Amino acid sequence: MDSFIRARQVSKAVQMFRNLDEIGLDCDTESLNVLLRCLCRRSHVGAANLLLNSLRGKIPFDGTTYNVVLNGWSRFGRVGEMEKALGVMVADGIEPDGLTFSHVIEGLGRAGHVDDAVKVFESLKENGLVPDTSAYNAMISNFISGGDFDECMKYGPPYAAMMVYRKAKRVGCRLSLSAYKLLLMRLSDLGKCGMMLNLWNDMQECGYSSDMKVYEYVISGLCNIGQLENVELIMEESLRKGFCPSRRTWSKLNGKLLASNGVE
Repeated sequence: MDSFIRARQVSKAVQMFRNLDEIGLDCDTESLNVLLRCLCRRSHVGAANLLLNSLRGKIPFDGTTYNVVLNGWSRFGRVGEMEKALGVMVADGIEPDGLTFSHVIEGLGRAGHVDDAVKVFESLKENGLVPDTSAYNAMISNFISGGDFDECMKYGPPYAAMMVYRKAKRVGCRLSLSAYKLLLMRLSDLGKCGMMLNLWNDMQECGYSSDMKVYEYVISGLCNIGQLENVELIMEESLRKGFCPSRRTWSKLNGKLLASNGVE
């Protein structure tokens, strides 16, 4: 089915699902969830939603069914569609779980409704749910993507991205690589190099490898505060691992070295 969807032949994928019983497979909740996931992953959320509505009462839905579609809408910040899906989910007697609210938090953030996302995040414990890794990752992404990271750092506890990060660490949640990279990027921009290096070390201790973007964030941050000796060491490490920094990074480093008479 995913092959058809990848080739933009959505109708063929749906038809294949409807004909599963002809090839000895079950056209059930599990297979429906697989198709919905494929559709939403390829950004065909509208088609997934139409399919869901057409099968109501014919195939039983579960929490995963609704969560997949909610996740699809959340990626586009379609708050109205998220609210509809959540309302139907509750009306069908399916209790929203932590993953459901994580998708809601992410979608609100993408729509620019960060304050509402904070309220949902804070309400999780009131509803008897413990925020998990996906909820913390969504909150971190919301704050940084919203561009208010520096203000949050100064005035926002417990809403600042770094406060969310620290809270996530305290409760044992493993952050995603993308969340680490977002934090490194903003700390680099702000010249918060001590925090940036500690975060980078923590990222590596969690088993994540540094890619070119990570090296560029670290190099840029250290350049901003003039730690050129450390920059040279990190640049050498990057090159040894086969990562060649962008022209912009080279230009920035070269300019700093020229200013300090450090170009050989």
